[in-house]
Amino acid sequence: MPATQRLANKVTLVTGASSGIGAETARQFANAAAAVVVVCDVNEDLGHQVVDEIRASGGTAEFRRLDVTDEDAWVAVLSEVTAQYGGLDVLANIAGVSGRDPSDPVENPDGSVGTKITGQSLAGWQRIMEINSTGTFLGTKHAAGAMAASGGGSIINISSICGLVGSFSSAPYHASKGSVRLLSKSAAIQCATDQVRVNSIHPGFVDTPMTASAHANNALASERMNATPLGRFGTPYDIAMGCVYLASDEAAWVTGAELVIDGGVVAS
Repeated sequence: MPATQRLANKVTLVTGASSGIGAETARQFANAAAAVVVVCDVNEDLGHQVVDEIRASGGTAEFRRLDVTDEDAWVAVLSEVTAQYGGLDVLANIAGVSGRDPSDPVENPDGSVGTKITGQSLAGWQRIMEINSTGTFLGTKHAAGAMAASGGGSIINISSICGLVGSFSSAPYHASKGSVRLLSKSAAIQCATDQVRVNSIHPGFVDTPMTASAHANNALASERMNATPLGRFGTPYDIAMGCVYLASDEAAWVTGAELVIDGGVVAS
């Protein structure tokens, strides 16, 4: 049974929902009594597992395969969802990739981490921008249209503290997450007359499958931990509850905002 009614009667869709922050956000949307949680990802096996977990807990969910870089796929999924459920109230754009090529070592021979801009490949840049930036743009574009047609809604775009500050590591990742921040602000202004709210969330260092290899590097993990005043890494739940707030009517006057959930990293 739902623990709260914060999202009662809301039709919600979560991308990147097969694992990590996306999966936990889908669970917490269901836990807040969403009418339905549409779990979207390219990983069908894990996506169906999340749906099964939600249903086993008394929630309503379904899986839709969605490549966020494919505009036709966005149009098809949103058309199906709005036809079936009468509209769309919430989109959580969470699908994303890290700045590190999985084939690259976590630590370079000189002890540094990540790829410098001088060694960054064009293919790597394009892959990160396509998923993190273009994928978020497409979701925002088409969800905003669907929400406007049904009286409004909430779009939540996951950026990062890397969208606020630079670092020694991946320039394309920072660029992609910075674009999410300003896309969200521009969309918030443009969509306000349609009662569509658009906000960004900026997680700090969170333990997820995407960060597992980096946090397995003791030196890097220690550096990140030392930079976090609250003294622990974040969990997917920490970020998911920020999504629940922005999705709920409690945030009815919140748009164009950037919610930093980082244990104090940026503040310090």
